[in-house]
Amino acid sequence: MRTAVLLGRSCLRNSDSRIRLGLAPCRQHLRRATTRGFSGAPGPRPHPQPRSHPRFGRPGVGVVLLGALSPAAFVRLSQEDNGDGDTGEERMLDASRAEIAKVLSDDIHGLTRFGHAIYLFVDLYIVEPIATGLRFLHLAVIFVPVILTVPVMWFGRRSKDQDNERVGTLWWYGFLVNAMERAGPAFIKLGQWAASRTDIFPNEMCAVMSELHSNAPAHSLAATKRTIIRAFDGRPFDQIFEEFDEKPVGVGAIAQVYKAKLKPDLAVPGDSDLESPRNFRENIKRNVDPLVKRTPQRVPSSYVAIKVLHPNVERLVRRDLKIMGFFAAMINAIPTMEWFSFPDEVKEFGEMMRLQLDLRIESANLTIFRQNFKSRTTAWFPYPYTMYTTRQVLVEEYAQGIPLAAFLEDGGGVFQQEIADEGLDAFLHMLLIDNFVHADLHPGNIMVRFYAPQRSPSFTRAAANPDGAKDVTEEVLSRLRPHRHKPQEWMAQLAQIDKEGYRPQLIFIDTGLVTELNQTNRTNFLDLFRAIADFDGYRAGHLMVERCRQPDAVIDPEVFALKMQHLVLSVKSRTFALGNIKIGDILHEVLSMVRTHHVRMEGDFVNVVISILLLEGIGRSLDPHLDLFKRYAHPSSVQESLALI
Repeated sequence: MRTAVLLGRSCLRNSDSRIRLGLAPCRQHLRRATTRGFSGAPGPRPHPQPRSHPRFGRPGVGVVLLGALSPAAFVRLSQEDNGDGDTGEERMLDASRAEIAKVLSDDIHGLTRFGHAIYLFVDLYIVEPIATGLRFLHLAVIFVPVILTVPVMWFGRRSKDQDNERVGTLWWYGFLVNAMERAGPAFIKLGQWAASRTDIFPNEMCAVMSELHSNAPAHSLAATKRTIIRAFDGRPFDQIFEEFDEKPVGVGAIAQVYKAKLKPDLAVPGDSDLESPRNFRENIKRNVDPLVKRTPQRVPSSYVAIKVLHPNVERLVRRDLKIMGFFAAMINAIPTMEWFSFPDEVKEFGEMMRLQLDLRIESANLTIFRQNFKSRTTAWFPYPYTMYTTRQVLVEEYAQGIPLAAFLEDGGGVFQQEIADEGLDAFLHMLLIDNFVHADLHPGNIMVRFYAPQRSPSFTRAAANPDGAKDVTEEVLSRLRPHRHKPQEWMAQLAQIDKEGYRPQLIFIDTGLVTELNQTNRTNFLDLFRAIADFDGYRAGHLMVERCRQPDAVIDPEVFALKMQHLVLSVKSRTFALGNIKIGDILHEVLSMVRTHHVRMEGDFVNVVISILLLEGIGRSLDPHLDLFKRYAHPSSVQESLALI
């Protein structure tokens, strides 16, 4: 028990000093965001004045009220460039952490200040260390059996169809996953994150980790109601919703989601946050080209999705991150293990977790995506109700669509190529043009809706009603839903929908995590992109070595560069011979080489690679002839991106 308490005190002392040291730059971010005002921020109506939200902790503790940082303020922070090299996501995270940092306020004096100082001391140096120590003991009970069974990995025959791993190794991977599921939200997310890092961990381990899912029980409806009432300024629950499904539509490791219908006075019609006067060029483009595909004016919907954080999940995750950091430092001290750079990986994972623990950041991401795609029809994003969104509650438009997974299971029919192209075009815009990429692109987070595009026969008629296309989303979806898991009937209905002139559009949801490269990483990424587009694998290999995290730790850099050259030349020959190529196979091979030669890539770069792998898997399921290599390696795309840096 004494060891556990010492561990808790050590972890807490380090984290507390980091919070205090990092507070000053965060205050600068806050001042810039809050002094500009939010009159120009996206929203259906003027943003309400900051509300009297409760503080985290007790009165007098903390630097900023919750109401001082709205989602609009986070958008401001994301879009400003102060030359510090940070991405928008990093600035939002700094502000979020500064907001809940436990420091003594300068606004209190006398005995009140003394009382608050005692409270902070007890909480930071007695309660938290003890709680962290007890959490350590709980985790020890879960993971000590996993550590003791490590020798099992050397037993059993090898399985050729499972990356030549031994049977004992495969069993141990499954045992580890079961332990992570029991350990709680931080370890569930850790496993899901590890599943994407094939540049560090074996392929089969990542495959087993990818099946890890949350068994977290749903928190009580009473806790949900209390949290929602606070988000709506204390308004009685029955005066907020006309309908509220008490059973969550989804329960995750850190939050759960409900479907509800807002009262008419709280709902927002259509896409009013994107309405702005069009300039002459935009009007000409919309009116002269009557066949241009565009999103119609949508029928207003008051149905919303409400995401609510689990109670006390922030404290639990914070303690788990301290424990992970402690053991990462211990492992890093072992000879030959430093190339893994586990402390850096835990820090990166911790930032990913903290981004998901402030739902205002997800709301801000939605706002940015909607602005980026407002003039495109390749994808759409739900409307975020920023005026009701807080740290623990996200309110957004309920996405009316059919999950893309349904089209992967039952087939895309006449729309399969169009849906694949829409997804690819949207991703290319995110990656090469916007530098703001949805980092969780699996089929469950992509919905498909249908609409009837307007085709105006004349300039005059188009000008009179440029947005006259009718939103028939629900009407079309109601015709498709009864035919799920009936492939022939499903295909026939899709063909009929196509004959009637309806077109598909993708809706992306769950935008809590995005990948945004800073200027240095983006330049490195595009330089590598250009080298591969020129089929210069040797240069690409040297670029990867020179610009990785630890160039001195790379094993045989010249051999690595030659392997890259051989791989790229083989890609070139297969492209000419077969007409198309699976870029996923190439990226898997690259990640395997990276792992073998200890080339430590930046996490954001790996996230982009994983997004490409997921995208190709989805695209080829819909259109087997899809060739991502031709599109990704197009020099004009790279040149356009370089011009934007």
